[in-house]
Amino acid sequence: MSRAISAPAAGRLPALRWQSVLKPVVFIACALPFLLLLQALFTGALGPNPIDELTDQTGTLAIRMLLISLALTPLRGLLKKTWPLRLRRMLGLFAFFYAFLHVSIYLVLDQQLALGAIWEDLLERPYIMAGTVAFLILIPLAMTSTRGMVRRLGKRWLALHRGVYLAAAAVVVHYVWLAKGDLVEPFVYLALLMVLLGYRFVRLLR
Repeated sequence: MSRAISAPAAGRLPALRWQSVLKPVVFIACALPFLLLLQALFTGALGPNPIDELTDQTGTLAIRMLLISLALTPLRGLLKKTWPLRLRRMLGLFAFFYAFLHVSIYLVLDQQLALGAIWEDLLERPYIMAGTVAFLILIPLAMTSTRGMVRRLGKRWLALHRGVYLAAAAVVVHYVWLAKGDLVEPFVYLALLMVLLGYRFVRLLR
């Protein structure tokens, strides 16, 4: 004879079901923009300057996902729940994925791997230097994001991954300097970054 489910256990079932589908739903939501960009590319829907459009779209996706990943820690504190932290690594890796696409499009499609032109851009355009710094910081963070690397590095892992705030600052500076005309969106990202850095600073003081 089957045992009756106790009231507390029955109350936990909806929450368990909701959390079990959370990661797949977030994964699909993060991957969908990439699929839509591919569709737009192959259908010619990116307009007269597809390379510029791809560069802009992938860069915007990278900064959004990076800032959302950083916002999950204060969200956990506000909600007093642990589920936001389960999404942090996934969103961080998607941020790196879109940043990698952004940089690759610039290097391969825009500059066609012309090292002289790339070096000239780095020297003459500060926003490209800021974006380069952000990407270089994100590379080791993505490479050490596995659970095995967390165990292997121990406390050094925490010290290394605090660099994500420096990467976020560099990428926001990159976006603000790059922006032309409407500055609302870049300054929204800047304001969000200031809030996140302020939250981090308060936590360190405590």
